[in-house]
Amino acid sequence: MRAYHDEEWGVPERNGRALWEKLMLDGFQAGLSWSTILNKRDAFRVAFQGFDPVKIARFDEADIGRLLADPGIVRSRSKIEATINGAKAYLAMEDAGDSFSAFCWSFVDGKPLVSDGRERPTQTPLSAQISKELKRRGFKYCGPTIVYAWMQATGMVNDHDAGCFRRRQLIETMK
Repeated sequence: MRAYHDEEWGVPERNGRALWEKLMLDGFQAGLSWSTILNKRDAFRVAFQGFDPVKIARFDEADIGRLLADPGIVRSRSKIEATINGAKAYLAMEDAGDSFSAFCWSFVDGKPLVSDGRERPTQTPLSAQISKELKRRGFKYCGPTIVYAWMQATGMVNDHDAGCFRRRQLIETMK
């Protein structure tokens, strides 16, 4: 967890596919600890063919069965189906000329929000707004709490503690 915190968590992610993968993984986390998902991340990447939305959008019942039998991932039919639907929603946006990255970052005007570093909410009015828009576009497992965790992970919001060295480093990269 230390390496994840020190090297990944809160670093602004601009790649649309990476943003989408992280949203899907945050959906799998619902009801579980992030360490569980992080420990299974490599297995998820293998099982979901590198989180390639084109490949995942073509998954059928046989693929769902394969995933439900894979002990390396979280075996939840609803979360697996949500990932398949998420791939289709991602591709629909792309087909319409909408960049997933631009869509995501538009909610924060293209730059990370910086919290006060003292309180870390589980959701915000902004995460509720993004959740609503994602759901409107066909995404599942993207409630306001999941979306806020995803915003933290992808650097859309810098929620490192006030005294954390990463908070200061990430703020410096914004200058």
